[in-house]
Amino acid sequence: MLICRDLPSLRAATAALRGNGRRLGLVPTMGALHDGHLALLGAARAAGAGAVAASIFVNPLQFNANDDLARYPRDETGDLNKLRGAGCDLVWLPPVEAMYPPGSASVIEVAGPSKGFEGDARPGHFRGVATVCAKLFLQSSADIAAFGEKDWQQLQVVRRMARDLDIPIHIEAVPTIREVDGLAMSSRNRFLSAAERATAPVLYQVMQDVVRVIAADGAVAQVLAEGEARLIAAGFAPDYLALVAAETLEPLQQKTTAPMRLLAAARLGAVRLLDNIAVPA
Repeated sequence: MLICRDLPSLRAATAALRGNGRRLGLVPTMGALHDGHLALLGAARAAGAGAVAASIFVNPLQFNANDDLARYPRDETGDLNKLRGAGCDLVWLPPVEAMYPPGSASVIEVAGPSKGFEGDARPGHFRGVATVCAKLFLQSSADIAAFGEKDWQQLQVVRRMARDLDIPIHIEAVPTIREVDGLAMSSRNRFLSAAERATAPVLYQVMQDVVRVIAADGAVAQVLAEGEARLIAAGFAPDYLALVAAETLEPLQQKTTAPMRLLAAARLGAVRLLDNIAVPA
């Protein structure tokens, strides 16, 4: 497994990996890897990548507060061991100065799917996501990039950015990987206390119940309110529980025949949990 920490070596390595017409897959991460990240490597290969690279970069542009950035979990040695075991071909581990050299003045703003929800809760977050993903795509010349569906809004932002900027890359969406009890895998789950970890699966359970009601009789406003009330009763502090159009993230007041998604964000103790699931038309 190759490890690159500067841009010239990365470009030389990715050019070699893409030799003889092989397609290169990329899995962008911020480290603290779990099975959900490793599943993305397999998904990139299944989508046609002959070689797969992963990036590990805790991106300062997508954090609103320095304490959140400092608190983000880091485990380079453990991450590299996991990637090696998963058959990763290349790891891009840039320092901040390689990703954002002194004097860097360009960022990417994506309208449309970045508005509302996480865009409101974390101002500037999607500017950071779009900017770093564009740079990663162009630095690596990857043909395929795999993203988990757990961060649904982020997935739509990245798709829109790549499409609007004519970046020749296929964005492969990978279903959310869950723990046995239904909790969506996340690097931040490690910050849950034992009691909070026992409560955390309630979020997914409530979401499943809400989706069943919407799919059965089309009720939206009342079932969303009831779902939020259940979360509060279980000890969560919900930010939102919303039915949206799957691609645009436009809020929906009633069931439609077009693809829909149920989005949720709720704080449990000091940890903010995100999840989403598809809603049958």
